[in-house]
Amino acid sequence: MTTLGEIFRRYGPAYRARLGSSLSDSQLQAMQAIAQCRTEALGGQLYICPACQTTRYSYHSCRNRHCPTCQQEASETWLASQQALLLPVPYFLVTFTLPAELRAVARQHPETLYPLLFHASSSALQQLARDPRFLGGQIGMLGVLQTWTRDLRYHPHIHFLVPALALSAEGKRWLVGKRDFLVHVKPLGQLFRAKFRRGLAKTPLLREVNARAWKQSWVVDCRPVGSGATALKYLAPYIFRIALSNNRIERVVNDEVTFRYTDGKTAQKKRTTLPVEAFISRFLAHVLPKGFVKVRYYGLLCPAKRQLLAEARSILRLRQAVVEPPVQALAPQAERAVGDVRCCPSCGQEMQLLQTLQPQRRREQGPQPAPQATSRGPPLQRVWVLSWCQPTRCAEHTWLVACAVVVVSSPADGCGWLARAY
Repeated sequence: MTTLGEIFRRYGPAYRARLGSSLSDSQLQAMQAIAQCRTEALGGQLYICPACQTTRYSYHSCRNRHCPTCQQEASETWLASQQALLLPVPYFLVTFTLPAELRAVARQHPETLYPLLFHASSSALQQLARDPRFLGGQIGMLGVLQTWTRDLRYHPHIHFLVPALALSAEGKRWLVGKRDFLVHVKPLGQLFRAKFRRGLAKTPLLREVNARAWKQSWVVDCRPVGSGATALKYLAPYIFRIALSNNRIERVVNDEVTFRYTDGKTAQKKRTTLPVEAFISRFLAHVLPKGFVKVRYYGLLCPAKRQLLAEARSILRLRQAVVEPPVQALAPQAERAVGDVRCCPSCGQEMQLLQTLQPQRRREQGPQPAPQATSRGPPLQRVWVLSWCQPTRCAEHTWLVACAVVVVSSPADGCGWLARAY
């Protein structure tokens, strides 16, 4: 199976030589991390089977959030934790899409446009939901930024998973919405556009946007998704990696990459073939700025309000007179168990660690020079500082006794100690 890492290792140097000056630090770091992921460059372990003497290398992962090879376990853990927080109310998936006229600006300035996209969309939805004609109170939202279509085109939008539940303005009543309706999307789109423009006006980027963007309707989609469990499964894979999984890459032939995807409208399997340079450019367009948080919680779903959410869940279950079974965590996938490095692929016996492999950069640096003795004594290898304070009282005064013990060890004379009290 061809992987993204193999493509980056093969074509990455030429791509960076040609277009590296136009790439951000985050994009360059992502390329390097994905190319080195699970290779000898990051080091690892060498295992051996004591029964049949089979050896097996296990290299470290890069743990970059854009890597399609990493983060599978983190995705499953997040999904299980979010499923445990689901409420017994209808859920809706509300999607805010950035118009085409703004995408070029967003691609050039993601560190400015992405936070603004989150702020404008979340505040618009919360404002409309507080209207008594809809839910009439404070709602909770889980927002996830997604910047790609299924064929890797640049299409920034935010999905909000919203339970149809609100806390009244006085904070004493829980209000449950309808199963098939949350809010009207037309006024929601108008609010979204106005808030986004107001926020963009505070930056120098407003003049770079085509004026047509402010005259057209902004697309907002709102659809019921039942209990919310299916929507969570849809969102989970996109939280800890982006755009493309390795199993969708079919082949690389004549410097062209072919990958498959599912058409969102027809649900049919399709294939796209791109020149390798265009393929890499499409992927890198979805690399996020360093430190940017792509998953955000608002209102009732904020981590600080988990206790309030638990109380709401108990009240709702009493109202419905139904005790729902607890949500079980996802079972580990079979391929992960088969790929356990501790299991011998030949005889199935447990393998033993034979050697720890240092990362390539550390090997290139060579062995570290041994510490040299100085006029103050032999070289030190380790230092431990242990300290404590204890108040001591007498008739008229309170004394604070502090003691510090410094323990040092050296290769020459073993371990020594020195204690001083002040």
